[in-house]
Amino acid sequence: MLPAPPSRETGIGLRGPHVQDILNGAPAAGWLEVHPENYFGGGRNRAMLRQVRAHYPLSLHGVGLSLGADRPVDEDHLARLCALTTEIEPFVISDHASWSASGNAHFNDLLPLPYTRESLERLCANIGRVQDALGRRILVENPSSYVSFTHNDMDEAQFMNEAARRSGCGLLLDINNIHVQSHNHDFDVRAYITAIDAHAVGEIHLAGHTARTFPGGTLLIDTHSRPVADDVWALYDLALTHCGIIPTLIEWDADLPPLSTLLAEADKAQALIDARKTGGIAHAA
Repeated sequence: MLPAPPSRETGIGLRGPHVQDILNGAPAAGWLEVHPENYFGGGRNRAMLRQVRAHYPLSLHGVGLSLGADRPVDEDHLARLCALTTEIEPFVISDHASWSASGNAHFNDLLPLPYTRESLERLCANIGRVQDALGRRILVENPSSYVSFTHNDMDEAQFMNEAARRSGCGLLLDINNIHVQSHNHDFDVRAYITAIDAHAVGEIHLAGHTARTFPGGTLLIDTHSRPVADDVWALYDLALTHCGIIPTLIEWDADLPPLSTLLAEADKAQALIDARKTGGIAHAA
């Protein structure tokens, strides 16, 4: 039996500088997300994670499966993920519709895929391998990207929907990524969100981004280093209308603020969710 979902829908990422505050004070976060690769080695990090798990539901958000690569998922990596999953029983496991490994090369970036039938087949095959090994469904996140391919067989929303339909996975809808991409690649962001299969969405991510200006214009960078932007909050409200109430994470990975700032961002998301539960109206002020 899979672990029950958290009672409070909003969570935050667990980051090293905040661990002791979380263990000492047990703040009102509904759940915590970690990157499983940080805990594959065991030792003090793994022991700390077990301590945190005693107080909070956890999600595992992978960055190393390289699901979109032109080769099967690394068996050692997958075995380590399975072992960690058995130990801490996360309520959800996710990774990305991207690639980060080729041959003996491993990259620090989550690299984009062309939205072709061929890449869809490779992605679905690797999702199937992971789900078979884990014995459960995973979620796959839509990427952020800064270049686009000259040939695609479908748009990104169609690609993500088809991946979910063919593989049986769920979708992790990253609202900030969609906003960043809509600016960088000039598409209708609201049409993207409403085109996503609402029944496939199992989690939502919210994060901040940075604008950088170049001679050719302004590029939005998915830095996870700022508060959630007003435009992203508005899109989150649209996503809740389209998908219903979904577990939601505040991502903040660089220029980490105090824990209280992260919790305040989560409270904004929770207020929007709670308003929908009661039929009221809330704003992410």
